[in-house]
Amino acid sequence: MLSQFVVVYDSCVLYPAPLRDLLMHLAMTGLFRAKWTNQIHDEWITNLLKDRPDLTLTQLTRTRQLMDANVLESLVEGYEHRIASLSLPDPDDRHVLAAAIESKASLIITRNMRDFPDKSLNKFGISAITPDDFVLDQIELSAELVMQAIHRHKDSLKNPALTWDEYFRNLQNHGLARSVQLFKDLIHDWQSGIKQRDQI
Repeated sequence: MLSQFVVVYDSCVLYPAPLRDLLMHLAMTGLFRAKWTNQIHDEWITNLLKDRPDLTLTQLTRTRQLMDANVLESLVEGYEHRIASLSLPDPDDRHVLAAAIESKASLIITRNMRDFPDKSLNKFGISAITPDDFVLDQIELSAELVMQAIHRHKDSLKNPALTWDEYFRNLQNHGLARSVQLFKDLIHDWQSGIKQRDQI
């Protein structure tokens, strides 16, 4: 059964691959329903191509297609008529709020909290939250499902493969400092449990 708790990923959390990939793995746990739009896709892809000349539109289009295919009912449509009536510090962000309203989302996951002030969102029953706070909330809901997701994420990284230290450093560099600390504690407990079982 699909969760009825809906969140919208802002383009800034989809821009860095380590954060984007983790959020995709979390979206597949069933703890929540992740949403985005074609416009949000266009934003993160356009910005990434500007900053990373080693990447191609073909590569990122493939990533976009995989995201849409692997997260059920992720694309929000029919939100455009709401944009003109909305007010945000940066008018270019209104489409994100419009998508959140249209999809009946409770949260916008963003690294740009100042762009989504409470006074503009609360009237719609929506809040903005950082990726770090969001991941911590998911751990509180189900540490087991989140740990399964990060194991799948780490195992999917083949070129190059990463140690746990490298993996966690990568996430920490993209704003998940508190989540990483909790991940490390959970991994330690998990590994300790395996050693104890092996000694029995």
